[in-house]
Amino acid sequence: MQDRDYYFSFRKRYEPEQLELVIVAESPPVSGLYFYNPLGKISEPLFASLMQQIAFSPSNKEEGLVRLQQKGWLLVDATYEQVDKNKRRDETIARDYPMLCGDLTRLSPDKAVPLVLIKANICRLLGPRLQADGFKVVNQGRDIYFPSHGNQGKFHRQFRAILHSAGLSTG
Repeated sequence: MQDRDYYFSFRKRYEPEQLELVIVAESPPVSGLYFYNPLGKISEPLFASLMQQIAFSPSNKEEGLVRLQQKGWLLVDATYEQVDKNKRRDETIARDYPMLCGDLTRLSPDKAVPLVLIKANICRLLGPRLQADGFKVVNQGRDIYFPSHGNQGKFHRQFRAILHSAGLSTG
């Protein structure tokens, strides 16, 4: 198990200068396939799905991460403890909420950068709390399913619809 600093060291390389959108996901997976590890595969479910959203076909993960950076998109995790195989995941996410808020506030001190929440439990647990704390959550109570286990099509429709309703573009 890695700590926050380990994951932040990867993410920091790809933080955009001009932040346009923050995507809040659950956590780095137990599999070790961290979104911001440039040595990963372009077929990783969330990475591949976000590449589809921006209509980009990278030849390697580094290219895709740089394109997201250029677009101003950044993915952050609600917790940096691997919870995808943990029965107490919601408790861990709730426990780490203050750290998420600190991270988001550092990225957007005025809390004006739009946030899109991914995964039903993240939408349910964090959407109302983040909105109450002044963040601009564009889901507006709508879930976005994680793009795996047959939910890829739903993810694309949900993600596109939420960005469209917020006046944001994907391509």
